[in-house]
Amino acid sequence: MKIKYDLLKIEKNTKARRGKLHTNYGTYDTPMFMPVGTLANVKTLTPEELKEMHSAVILSNTYHLWLRPGADIVQKAGGLHQFMHYDGPILTDSGGFQVFSLAKNKKKDIVEEGVHFKSHLDGKSLFLTPELSIEIQNKLDSDIAMSFDECPPASASYDYLKNSVERTLRWAKRGKDVHSNERQSLFGIVQGGAYEDLRKFSAMETVKMDFDGYSIGGVANDGESKEDMYKAIDYSIPYLPEDKPRYLMGVGEPVDIIEGVIRGVDLFDCVLPTRIARHGNAFTRHGKINMRNAKYKEDFEPIEKNCDCYACKNYSKAYIRHLVVCNESLGGRLLSIHNIRFLIRLTEELRQAIEEDRLLEYRNQFIQDYIQEK
Repeated sequence: MKIKYDLLKIEKNTKARRGKLHTNYGTYDTPMFMPVGTLANVKTLTPEELKEMHSAVILSNTYHLWLRPGADIVQKAGGLHQFMHYDGPILTDSGGFQVFSLAKNKKKDIVEEGVHFKSHLDGKSLFLTPELSIEIQNKLDSDIAMSFDECPPASASYDYLKNSVERTLRWAKRGKDVHSNERQSLFGIVQGGAYEDLRKFSAMETVKMDFDGYSIGGVANDGESKEDMYKAIDYSIPYLPEDKPRYLMGVGEPVDIIEGVIRGVDLFDCVLPTRIARHGNAFTRHGKINMRNAKYKEDFEPIEKNCDCYACKNYSKAYIRHLVVCNESLGGRLLSIHNIRFLIRLTEELRQAIEEDRLLEYRNQFIQDYIQEK
């Protein structure tokens, strides 16, 4: 079935929403953080561990799975759920962001038909179109597919962004016209940088195509300021329907998630929790901490005393630091478990704050406590 969204409550002091997302694999609460499993695996973690963290939707990526192992292989395995043994909902990114960020030497040729670029793996010439992106996602059989869009850099001019938005709209229609997986939902993507008129135009024209959900794209680009990110959300949200989910792409900093929820966003994803874990860092209520720091050598407390994740229930900072400095892979695994659970717990607490109409109070206290360790 297509995903369905039920709006349960709008917080009285903000635009924040409590909702239910109905999927082929159950019904889940929003706001929600979605861990990223780019190559059909959330790095170093098993599906069972993700479920223990109360994970719901997870992400995989069209571009990467197109290159390895190939969409036909995944289809022969029975689709992504069977291939990776995950019995929860899966969202596939269209590959657009990767084409524009990972292409070999970042050289690409954008034409009306699609994008010519070189593989980041071996330099092979590739050509990805809106139709091919959807065809690959149909074969992957994810629960939610994404439209293929252009992802301009944060430094792009107004005129470039205007042309890019118009092209993305044409690509969205082409992708929707060939979408053929009846079990799979398709989301449209709103672009337009930090320009109010472009965001409004992009949102209104995308909504006219009647997608199953809507994403706010172009907000996790290199060089973009927090102010521009929040503008992009503020300029997009008023034109998105209340009865469909809203997804802010590529955002995983805790404060940014809170600010996104306040502005009316339902879904978030980011590679950040596993990426910083691989570098020995952990989220805490008092900011990120670097487990390589010598002060944790004899710290036999958990990363956070009130955290219910497997890592915090069983291991000390001293032990995890030992693993990290010795380059033992278990260190990164334990930090990944903690970091993902941290962001999922954050959204659980945000849902409770919305229910109790105290979201701004929650935000202010969180920011007061969240002091980045130097």
